[in-house]
Amino acid sequence: MASPRESILEPRRARGLAMILAIGTANPPNCLYQAAYPDLYFKLTKSEHMAELKQKFKRICEKTTIKKRYMYLTEDIIKQNPDIATYKAASLDARQEILVTEVPMLGKEAALKAIREWGQPICKITHLIFCTSSGVNMPGADHQLIKLLGLQPSVKRIMLYHLGCFAGAASLRLAKDIAENNDLFYILIVCSENMTSSFHAPSDTHLDILVGSAIFADGAAEVIVGADPDTSTERPLFHLVPASQTIIPESNGIVGQTREMGLTYYLSKSVLQVIADNIVEWMTETLGIIKHWNTLFYIVHPGGPTILQGLEEKLGLEKQKLRASRHVLSEYGNMWSPSVLFILDEMRKTSMEEGKATTGEGLDLGILFGFGPGLSVDTVIRRSVVIPRG
Repeated sequence: MASPRESILEPRRARGLAMILAIGTANPPNCLYQAAYPDLYFKLTKSEHMAELKQKFKRICEKTTIKKRYMYLTEDIIKQNPDIATYKAASLDARQEILVTEVPMLGKEAALKAIREWGQPICKITHLIFCTSSGVNMPGADHQLIKLLGLQPSVKRIMLYHLGCFAGAASLRLAKDIAENNDLFYILIVCSENMTSSFHAPSDTHLDILVGSAIFADGAAEVIVGADPDTSTERPLFHLVPASQTIIPESNGIVGQTREMGLTYYLSKSVLQVIADNIVEWMTETLGIIKHWNTLFYIVHPGGPTILQGLEEKLGLEKQKLRASRHVLSEYGNMWSPSVLFILDEMRKTSMEEGKATTGEGLDLGILFGFGPGLSVDTVIRRSVVIPRG
């Protein structure tokens, strides 16, 4: 028999793969319809005199395929903080005052939904991974959320700032490692974004602002990850199989910088081509001999319709393969880090409504792609879990 000292030093690892056990999502109540947004946006920013730029923005909005988005900012809030809607005004303080409170609050709303679905005592949460590109402060949003949820003070916190759109996928990769290398650990992943950080008035010299203003939106999504669940009380959704990350050399097509005017961003059209040019290689390296791409299900970060279209064409995918990604883009816009988790939630809901045997649109194996600054690509393979739901 091992001595007490040897027992402490002996590693206690999980027996099986990490699994997603629950998903929760949330958005602010302020819903913006894309068809009406150009008029509202130019009104809020007092830019209605820029008639030509407004027409350009309308065309961009139409091409996004987005129907509606959600945003914390309202006309009243902007009236109280006019510098937020003034191009290059020193407004970082005003933005931070909002973000410090609202980012963890929206995270709390989504987390409570995930915890209710999980159905286990909140004290069983051992780790918290919090992702946001919306502001930075100390103590961080992770610290605030522990108090808001009433988590144990001993919860181990990991705060991921400014990873951008691939943070949701990266957090799953990190949670997988934690869950599988430790016995009975449960990780709460929280991705919460508020575009107050990057809302700017239009500029005819910084046209990337128009693109971001047409697609970015607020949202929060949470998942609970653990290994070796008790299937008599827990209902796992997906196994997390391999997970990887890569940087595409010389592809700095997405750049964000925190300045006095808030978070500024620069988006290159080359990103679309880089993703399209590399997607087959990524798929082959990740999945090995699997070449029949239509036998998989897909969760793809909806950076925009052209990214989805390019991936679809390069892999020869059937139209329905990216329907969950397109649905989230249409109904919520690009929410940065929570987007892939919204897509995962949409996929499992649709599959359950259609009476499919598994959560992955009736298929067993799937792949999740997160694209972000770098250009960084996070890839997570997942397998649907079939558990009788009584």
